Amino acid sequence: MATVSIGKKVPDFALPSTAGAFRLSQLRGTAVVIYFYPKDMTSGCTLESQDFRDLHAKFRRAGARVFGISRDSLASHAKFRDKEGLPFDLLSDAEEKACRLFDVIREKNMYGRKVLGIERSTFLIDSEGVLRHEWRKVKVPGHAEDVLEALRSLD
Repeated sequence: MATVSIGKKVPDFALPSTAGAFRLSQLRGTAVVIYFYPKDMTSGCTLESQDFRDLHAKFRRAGARVFGISRDSLASHAKFRDKEGLPFDLLSDAEEKACRLFDVIREKNMYGRKVLGIERSTFLIDSEGVLRHEWRKVKVPGHAEDVLEALRSLD
């Protein structure tokens, strides 16, 4: 399967979400922010989700929908969403379909052991379905603000 690239349309994909079925093509006409994160209820992922939560109204006013994706189950996502008061849907990618499409699975070193996991990454897709920006190896502080600024700069 080919992966996404800036300036190209993002292939349609579907995943289960905390609000039912998600299909990217159903969001044409709306900009989409997708952030991939390693695991629900971990410190970095919680902070990142809180930042997107706190700026959610500004993302909506700028014409975008925000979605978080990890390999966690919908049950885990529902707990995480409720606990943190997230006003956007979380998508479950247990089979790594979107993770592979966006090429975010990387080898990581966990307690001296090599494991495959999600590299924290964010993607901004314009209202026509074209990938306009990507952020890889994301550092959480200030990241959601950077994404909002990029969204606002779309022509």
